[in-house]
Amino acid sequence: MELRCEGCAGCCVDWRPLAPEAAGSDRTGDRPPLDDAYDLVPLTRDEIAGFLDDGLGDALVPRLFEPAEADSAVRIDGAEVAAAGDRPVFAVGLRKPPKPVAPIGTDEHRWLDACVFLDPTTLQCRIHGDERYPRTCSTYPAHNLELDADTECERVEAAGGGDRLLDDAVPDDTPPLPFGPHAVGATVFAYPDPDDLDGVVDRLRAERLTPDDRARFIGAAVGSSPGSLSVDRDRMAAARTRARAADSWAGRAIREWTERAAGDGDPVALDPDARDRLVRELEDDAGAPETPGWE
Repeated sequence: MELRCEGCAGCCVDWRPLAPEAAGSDRTGDRPPLDDAYDLVPLTRDEIAGFLDDGLGDALVPRLFEPAEADSAVRIDGAEVAAAGDRPVFAVGLRKPPKPVAPIGTDEHRWLDACVFLDPTTLQCRIHGDERYPRTCSTYPAHNLELDADTECERVEAAGGGDRLLDDAVPDDTPPLPFGPHAVGATVFAYPDPDDLDGVVDRLRAERLTPDDRARFIGAAVGSSPGSLSVDRDRMAAARTRARAADSWAGRAIREWTERAAGDGDPVALDPDARDRLVRELEDDAGAPETPGWE
């Protein structure tokens, strides 16, 4: 598998406003998510715990799902939520605030939802290759190729973004898919107290989750055990407290970008120098890691 990622970031940015006819969506499938985040990266329990250890709990967000036809379900805030028995199932991913970016070869910077770790200036990942770089990102788009599903690389090519997927051979060391029976307690979790979630589903669908909302799910994920739907209450409580207290450069940048953003897909009303200064102020100077500096 060989990719040309320079100037792209198609898998890190919600570029549907740029090319609705070419951009894909993960709205489809047996269990569509309740939120509208594009290509959310599902994290493993160990990855979630690692981000929490680094004080980056405020960079994480939960995802709940609509039930498939044969699924158990619970009703929360008037919505049917996929469940294991009476416990809502969920995943945890990286937050995607609006950022001033010009991905996939476009010339005009626009406000588009982008991964919290994407540098808007270089369009490179700030944690690429380090120990926190998610497995899903490091193996993308191997699983899509394995399932004969469209990749963002191919969608970008279709939108006029040049040659991106240069070699489509699936690596032999590709890990298992993030969803499936083996994923229980590893990337798919069950929230143990559904009665505590009144109002949370409404806020999730309206993109208004509070730090406490997010911390609830992060705690339950860290308290889970791979291969099981059980949750260690003490570990859950400790992780929830740490997640609620997180105040990282990433969380602060999310708040600042969200406050400054215009409408989804709107042009950025800043000249290039002013935009770059703002990126340095909100991310680089606030403690964000440097990007790899690929040429």
